[in-house]
Amino acid sequence: MPNLSNFFGPISFIGLLMLSNVFMTFAWYAHLKNLSSKPWWVAVFASWAIALLEYAFQVPANRIGFEYFSLGQLKITQEVVTLAVFVPFAVFYMGEPFKTDYIWAGLCLLGAVYFMFRA
Repeated sequence: MPNLSNFFGPISFIGLLMLSNVFMTFAWYAHLKNLSSKPWWVAVFASWAIALLEYAFQVPANRIGFEYFSLGQLKITQEVVTLAVFVPFAVFYMGEPFKTDYIWAGLCLLGAVYFMFRA
């Protein structure tokens, strides 16, 4: 019978990583929409403030994840989560059109996931 902590550890890793990526995506790109008329240094400080929250989730996520996955597996998981968070952000928040390139990028990442997680 599987141990419940062995199940929730990876789940909490993914959940924290997703929260981290939401903050990261806003820190990196939201200023392009919200602060484009402000001086660049205002965007820098606003982004840093958001990025602090990103790190508050990312550091524990990677510490939890490293108990279950290799460093390469952590990195490729980060990339998959980044794309999964970025596409809705780009389409719904930034108003960018959905492009099939997102699908092709996702399929390429699935290949990378296969190679990183195969044993």
